[in-house]
Amino acid sequence: MSQAPLDGKSGRVKSLPYPDDPDIASTARAELGARTSQRLRRNPMVSTIRNEKVEIFVRHGFLTPAECTDMIARIEADHIPSILFTEAKADDYRTSTSCNLDPVDPLVEKLTRRIDALTGLPPLHGETIQGQRYGVGQEYKPHHDYFPKLADYWPRLRDSGGQRCWTAMLYLNAVEAGGDTQFLQAGFMVPPRPGTLLVWNNMCADGSPNPDTLHAALPVARGAKYVLTKWYRERPWSGNLRR
Repeated sequence: MSQAPLDGKSGRVKSLPYPDDPDIASTARAELGARTSQRLRRNPMVSTIRNEKVEIFVRHGFLTPAECTDMIARIEADHIPSILFTEAKADDYRTSTSCNLDPVDPLVEKLTRRIDALTGLPPLHGETIQGQRYGVGQEYKPHHDYFPKLADYWPRLRDSGGQRCWTAMLYLNAVEAGGDTQFLQAGFMVPPRPGTLLVWNNMCADGSPNPDTLHAALPVARGAKYVLTKWYRERPWSGNLRR
């Protein structure tokens, strides 16, 4: 991995558009973050979760009850044990089941366009929507959505679109008990609410990863939890380019 260049005047790491090192500042990520944030703040249907550490937005009623039911059926049809980017099963860390939804499915395609339009994020930067199912006792322990520098999979992900800058997560059902999304450093939790979309910036204002986005899917105590997640990269995602 190449060493990040220094600014001759300040001695600090320069902010590059797309640095090889995912942990340093990036002008492209910063600009993407600013544009997206401004767009969401201007939308009267979107609110913010007030806190000092994470830039996070909420849009209630993003999906209708019927659309939520249809999406749950798609997850039920295809879900398998979730894996991490190491491509290993995460038996004690991420215990949900999940599936990538068919991007040419009319309902999935419609939802993708709506998320793109709400956020203003470039469609080609978006990964395929992933569906997740959490049964009783299942969880996703504290993690970040951005890619860390020391991960052995970073070179592969760098070349397929780079850093994950934004996350859009959509709740499909009300859980009988448990299943909240907890932002540990920011000090708040979000309970599942059908049709509610959460959108948050995984980066700081300078385009470097924000460690305060650490979050967890708390264990389901009763019932089941269904969620859709769509991540956006800093550059066009190669999965889109292959279509």
